[in-house]
Amino acid sequence: MKSKKAFYVMVIPAVILFFIFHTMALLKGIFYSFTNYKGFGSWDFVGIKNYIAVFQDSNIFNAYMFTFKFAILTTIIVNVASLLIAVGLNSKIKFKNTLKAVYFIPNILGALIVAFIFNFVFAHIVPNIGQSLNMAALSKNILGDENLAWLGIVFVAAWQAIAFNTIIYISGLQTIDNEVYEACEIDGANNWHKFKDIIFPLIAPFFTINMVLCMKNFLMVFDQVMAMTGGGPGGATQSISFVIYNGGFNQGSFAYQSANAVIYFIVIVAISLFQLRILEKREEKVL
Repeated sequence: MKSKKAFYVMVIPAVILFFIFHTMALLKGIFYSFTNYKGFGSWDFVGIKNYIAVFQDSNIFNAYMFTFKFAILTTIIVNVASLLIAVGLNSKIKFKNTLKAVYFIPNILGALIVAFIFNFVFAHIVPNIGQSLNMAALSKNILGDENLAWLGIVFVAAWQAIAFNTIIYISGLQTIDNEVYEACEIDGANNWHKFKDIIFPLIAPFFTINMVLCMKNFLMVFDQVMAMTGGGPGGATQSISFVIYNGGFNQGSFAYQSANAVIYFIVIVAISLFQLRILEKREEKVL
């Protein structure tokens, strides 16, 4: 009986706080998406007018294209790089624990702080280095180029995300028994076949976790866009999250962007479920 009371004492306050700061905000957003609310003053119901307008908005379409392009490329880069680093850190090398700590440092830094630092790096340090080396490609601030600015955001987001994914992959690698590695060596398997046929199939569940979390997080990219480009130049790096924030709070389109947010929530859930379905099927095949 005492254990049940302790359980309720710990859980109920957490549930109440979660409902107030998360669920209630979600429900209010859905409610306002059916109105013409500007974030202040009076409002009227407009039905699904906002939802229809979202599908006809070319600016939002462009933001979707940028967000998907960014999320897919960054997810691939992060998972490839973090898996390679994890395999290296899991091998028998000196200063392994120190290197793990070094690689994890980017994850404990605030995303906005990192983005502001790299904003300065791309604007001043990299161009100076490029000019001193007579390299035209590095002599300009790529964040000011409509065609290249998104690559700067990809680089910063990937650099910071690799740390967390590496830890997850290391956790997966440490679940593999040493006898498996010994059996591979006895059979004469080279490093590539050892990784492809033994190691990767055994850490498939961790690969699934990383892929789903990466895609979900990168689809909601905001901090890097806000700090590095502000959606520019010329709106080339506007993510959906940035459009929702900027339109809802700075342009008086609160209800309209609430509808956009509801649609995007459904899109993210659908993509995550699709990933889980495909990757879990793959796990069943390799295992």
